[in-house]
Amino acid sequence: MSQYKRPVSVLVVIHTPDLQVLLLERASHAGYWQSVTGSQEGDETLIETAQREVAEETGIIAPIGDFKDWQITNVFEIFAEWRFRYAPGITHNTEHVFSLEVPQGQPIRIAPDEHLDYRWAHWREAAKECFSWSNRDAILMLPEKTGLWSGDPPA
Repeated sequence: MSQYKRPVSVLVVIHTPDLQVLLLERASHAGYWQSVTGSQEGDETLIETAQREVAEETGIIAPIGDFKDWQITNVFEIFAEWRFRYAPGITHNTEHVFSLEVPQGQPIRIAPDEHLDYRWAHWREAAKECFSWSNRDAILMLPEKTGLWSGDPPA
């Protein structure tokens, strides 16, 4: 196994049927809220990465078939403070977007080494809270991508 992270990751927007979105507060940056994210490991597929990261970061064990692959990728510059995790010269990451619908009241068990807290927020509010532009944009697409409207017209 490489000592470096692969610059390929997933973003998983976890939501309820009424479009409440799960947000996680980063342990390394209090006040930075995000959806589940994580890098691909070994020979796992992207959807397997999504499934593993959701389990690790939230305690939610969901079957592969429950994940929706949006077929959207984002390329962004890796924050300088986190580049040491990647091979020398790697400055950008390719992120693949997924969503996972869970029932209202889904129990959450955060990974304390990665997150300080979690909360559920209406999709419009959740989008405003995310520090990442790709996470914000994915949440804003949630009503369209899921076919759920939560009583609001889409933005």
